[in-house]
Amino acid sequence: MVDIADRRAATGEVPAAAAARRRVPRWVVTVAALVVLLAFWEYFGRDINPIFGSYPSAIFAAFIELVRNGKLVTALLQSIQPFIVGYGMAIVVGVPLGLVIGRFWVAEAALGILVTGGYAMPLVALVPLLVLWFGLGFTVKCAVIFLMSIFPICINTWLGVKSVPKTLIEVGKSLVASDAVILRRIVLPATLPYIMAGIRLAVGRAVVGMVIAEFFTTINGLGAIIITSANNFDTATMFVPIIVLMVLAVGLNSLIGWLERIVAPWQAEIAGRDQN
Repeated sequence: MVDIADRRAATGEVPAAAAARRRVPRWVVTVAALVVLLAFWEYFGRDINPIFGSYPSAIFAAFIELVRNGKLVTALLQSIQPFIVGYGMAIVVGVPLGLVIGRFWVAEAALGILVTGGYAMPLVALVPLLVLWFGLGFTVKCAVIFLMSIFPICINTWLGVKSVPKTLIEVGKSLVASDAVILRRIVLPATLPYIMAGIRLAVGRAVVGMVIAEFFTTINGLGAIIITSANNFDTATMFVPIIVLMVLAVGLNSLIGWLERIVAPWQAEIAGRDQN
C-alpha cells in the first residue's frame, strides 16, 4: 500500500485528481446556492402573512407588472443618474486625494484625520444639512452619494500607497525622478489593486446613499416604489426594487473586478486566484 501511494504521488496522480475535483466552475456553485436559497424561500415564504413577507414567485409577478407598466424602468433611470454622477465624482476626487495623502506626510498630517473621521461619521445625519445647502433635487442626491462613497476609495488608496515597498521609491530617487514621476510611474501602478478594492467597497455604500437620498429628499426613483409599496402593505412589490438594487451592486462589483483584471492583471497571478 505504501509503495502504491508513493508511486501515485511520484507520478502526479494525486494532484491531478485534486485538480479534477476543483474543475467545477465557480458560477455553477453560485447558481446552485441561489437555487437552494430560492427554493427554501419559496417553500417557507408561502406560509408567511403577505403583510409581513413575500416569496420569490410573488415578487417575480410584481416585477413583471412593474416592467409592463413602465414604472420600474422609469424609477431605475431616475435613480441611476445621480448614482453615476455622485459615484463618478467620488472616484475622480478620492483616488488622487488618497495618493497625495499617502505619498506626502504634510498632506497626511493635515487631511488624514479628516478622512478617517469622515469615514466613521454617520453621514445620514448630514442629509438635512445637505438639503438646506442644495435643495431637494438632483444635486443633493449626488452630494449624498458622493459623501457615502468617497471615503472608502480614499482610505484604500491611502493604505495602498503606504504599502508600496520603499525600495521601489529609492530606485526612482536614485534615477533622479521627481515626486510627480515617482507618483505616476511607481506609486500608482503598485497601488492599483488597493484602488480597485476601494472602488468595489464604495459601490455598496453608493447604492445605500442613493436610496437614503431618495427617502429624505424628493421621493422618486426606486426609493419611491419602496416607500409607496410599504405604505400600501404591498410587500411583494416592495421587494422588487430592493432586489434590483442588490443585482445592480453585484453587477457593478463584477464589472469592477473585470476592469481590475485588465488594468492590474499581475495581481491575480500574484494572489493565485482561480479565474473559473
